[in-house]
Amino acid sequence: MKIGFAQLNPTVGDLSGNFELILRAYERLAATGAELVLTPELAITGYPPQDLLFKSRFVPENLAILERLHSRVGSAALLVGFVDRNEGRGKPFHNAAALLEAGKPIRKAHKSLLPSYDVFDEDRYFEPAGRVEPFDLCGKKLGVTLCEDIWTEHYLPRPFYDIEPVRGLIEQGAEIVVNLSASPFTLHKPAIRREMVGALARAYRRPICYCNAVGGNDQLVFDGNSIAVNGSGELIAQLPGFREEEVIVDTDATSMIEFREGKTTEELFAALSLGLRDYLRKCNFKSAVLGLSGGVDSAVVAAIAVDALGAENVVGVSMPSPYSSRGSIDDALALARNLGIKCLEIPIADSFKAFKAQFSEIFKGLPENETEENMQPRLRAMTLMALSNKFGHLLLTTGNKSELAVGYCTMYGDMAGGLAVISDVPKTMVYELARWINADYALRGDHRREIIPRSTIEKAPSAELKPNQTDQDVLPPYEILDEILRLYVEENLSARDIITHGFDEKTVRWVQRRVDLNEYKREQAAPGLKVTSLAFGVGRRMPIAQKYVD
Repeated sequence: MKIGFAQLNPTVGDLSGNFELILRAYERLAATGAELVLTPELAITGYPPQDLLFKSRFVPENLAILERLHSRVGSAALLVGFVDRNEGRGKPFHNAAALLEAGKPIRKAHKSLLPSYDVFDEDRYFEPAGRVEPFDLCGKKLGVTLCEDIWTEHYLPRPFYDIEPVRGLIEQGAEIVVNLSASPFTLHKPAIRREMVGALARAYRRPICYCNAVGGNDQLVFDGNSIAVNGSGELIAQLPGFREEEVIVDTDATSMIEFREGKTTEELFAALSLGLRDYLRKCNFKSAVLGLSGGVDSAVVAAIAVDALGAENVVGVSMPSPYSSRGSIDDALALARNLGIKCLEIPIADSFKAFKAQFSEIFKGLPENETEENMQPRLRAMTLMALSNKFGHLLLTTGNKSELAVGYCTMYGDMAGGLAVISDVPKTMVYELARWINADYALRGDHRREIIPRSTIEKAPSAELKPNQTDQDVLPPYEILDEILRLYVEENLSARDIITHGFDEKTVRWVQRRVDLNEYKREQAAPGLKVTSLAFGVGRRMPIAQKYVD
């Protein structure tokens, strides 16, 4: 069968826009010979629609869009993701796919396996399928599955389900299996999907066509990387990552290809760029503003922003305080020149002095401490938000996952903003990104020299909120901190278990306490783009008022 892949970038809730997106892709693929066109999961509504589903007109309007698509279908069939009503007991809706053919009734398949872990909460809305059965199409029996339906136990965090939808379809004679997916990106996940789909195809000796969504929706980034494998599990097609694409695949094809996967830093950069671009576009922003400190975090975020939005749509702001080094100021200005972005210089020394003066009597006799230190990032946040309000820029925060984890950041200061671009990127990985940007990304286009000043990467990291300050005055070395955080946050190991990995007990206990104490800060942080297996914010739910210590 000739199957057209419509690897699309739907917008959550944009029912009419998604209709046009699906229809145009269908028409192009049908015109070039597809017998069946696949869309991603919930292509009509966008994924995840969350509580939009409870709005009184949302599901009915999505069903009306389905009927409009049905009326436009021609010689090729269209398999499209949508939300169906549940007319029986249980949850009010089904996560569904509709097979649309000209002159024939709509046939529907409901999702069987509803994930309710990590970022997923489908059991809140959807009732699982009561049964599965293949569809007859073009002389073949077609097994239709939706995302989680093809994820086998070996590739899940634990055994969740008692049924195997693919097995059920094969036992009823399915000759081809298709999957409509909205599988969010995390590092190394595209290769895991390819391995899983190949293993499933080999086990049942059936070709599988897997059509994934692409694009950013709030904190989730969908990478595309749709694939087709033959009945031996060999790869016969792969669509590109991080962009829309349309391809027709013949399931009888015999030529095999190698799976393409970029370097970790390259994939990470692409995911963050796409997530940022779509967040602005789908929230109707045209430009972004961010503070440039001369440090590596703001440098990396600025480079991502330029890639995502274009240099003309990014504004950097240097806001030196009395403790800012000349080197950091020069590095910030050099970065702006290298990226070709506008850079405003707005010193905060005078406002800092005036602000402290307001408390001269109240604080009399008390030593300066983090109170005065935190005034500086809060004054910078005021400055940046003024520019955001006046010119309509989205303010990007530049904190990394390591800082956010242990609370090495200031509420209503450097945490203030509309999107936290690298809040799921550990500090050690930020340095890897910076080196990749200079070594590989700089070779693209007209860049022939370093983008991020070498001194930015090589100097000791510092918030520069007091004289001679460095991050390691307070924090363990980032190589140690990031590994402890990975084990504690992403692997959920106890402090005692982490200590058995060879880490100093005092350091582990300090990190554990800092992570637990700063839950209240993260609860008020800007939404951040998820790229690791477990991010703060979406997918992680911890109480703020709690006293458990493991």
